[in-house]
Amino acid sequence: MEFHPIKSLKEFYTDSKHVLSVSYRPDRETFMRTMKIVVVGIIILGIMGFIISEIITLIAH
Repeated sequence: MEFHPIKSLKEFYTDSKHVLSVSYRPDRETFMRTMKIVVVGIIILGIMGFIISEIITLIAH
């Protein structure tokens, strides 16, 4: 199986055009809902990371 950089670039360009053609700009309500979900996910991951680091600190001492 050979690697063809020109063919790969053409496929990437075609795929990118397809993604942009089927995507749409979300309305304000959809954007705000998505933003809230992302923020809650980041907060949960931050809390989990903090708890794990505290547990490791307690175990190490």
